[in-house]
Amino acid sequence: MTLHRRSLLTAAGLGLTASPVLAQAPWSEAVRAAAVTPQRAPADPAETVRLWPDGAPGGENVTVVAEVNERSEDPAYHDRFAVYTTDPIMTVFRPERPNGAALLLIPGGGYRWAVVDKEGYDCARVFAAAGVTCFVLRYRLPGDNWAAGPNAPLQDAQRAMRLIRANAAQYGVDPDRIGALGASAGGHLGGTLAARHGDAVYEAVDAADAVSARPDLSILMYPVVTLTDPHTHAGSRSHLLGENPSPDQIRDWSLETMPRRDTPPTFIVHAMDDGAVPPENAMMLTTALRAANVPVETHLFEEGGHGFGIRLIEGRPAAVWPELALAWGARRGWLG
Repeated sequence: MTLHRRSLLTAAGLGLTASPVLAQAPWSEAVRAAAVTPQRAPADPAETVRLWPDGAPGGENVTVVAEVNERSEDPAYHDRFAVYTTDPIMTVFRPERPNGAALLLIPGGGYRWAVVDKEGYDCARVFAAAGVTCFVLRYRLPGDNWAAGPNAPLQDAQRAMRLIRANAAQYGVDPDRIGALGASAGGHLGGTLAARHGDAVYEAVDAADAVSARPDLSILMYPVVTLTDPHTHAGSRSHLLGENPSPDQIRDWSLETMPRRDTPPTFIVHAMDDGAVPPENAMMLTTALRAANVPVETHLFEEGGHGFGIRLIEGRPAAVWPELALAWGARRGWLG
């Protein structure tokens, strides 16, 4: 685990923003510009990819109708969330100056819904400004009567990674430089993908399913990690496993029990004042990854709350997290 002194000083509110190394990074200025909330919400990308051309598996008893709802009344930004997704998609953000890196973004929503903007499109625009080709995942939810139950979101995450890697040439990305970013419950899904990328949770549907679903690195923002009390996020647990999960289910679906030696290097960001997903989640996963000899870097900020994404921490210490993540990825060869 790496706990950077700069992160802790920044969290202490000493007015520090970015290190000289970050300030000199070639992508730094573009990243900071992309993180500023505009006067009017930018247009959505037109390019989307259906994950399952013949329909998502196990939907025989699914009767829900997909919805995307808007919570924002401010024209400067969208704050949408998707519920009852039946046709999972990826929305593609192609950077002006691609550097060959790719990122699958898995937004949160407590497994009750999947947010679209805050941890999806907003983050994708910032990473695309650094040259990363981004894919925002809209995944199925476990409570919508899919035959796979809690594995339904993992089916979508695995399939998404395989489609990106199998079509890397089409997207102009390096198949060995594809990361995954998950936030909150999406961090639980991203962490599950990182640990269980090789588990056979669906039957192959085409040649893309022959390639690896393993992310080359994993970025987790305020992730739901444990499903055990007292540090779990109860809503995520109940929407994933039901109201009365067994002790075995709770253990098997807690990220701190999952790390394997082939789990990719992991970057974790969490705020110490997170009132929804306690920071002990990040600490537990950090300890488990270290025990499995998985490289991990963890940044704990004194303030930030939960679900801050990009927009909600403008001008605050934790606003530096995308640059920290990019600098970490650059050290690992992800940015080329």
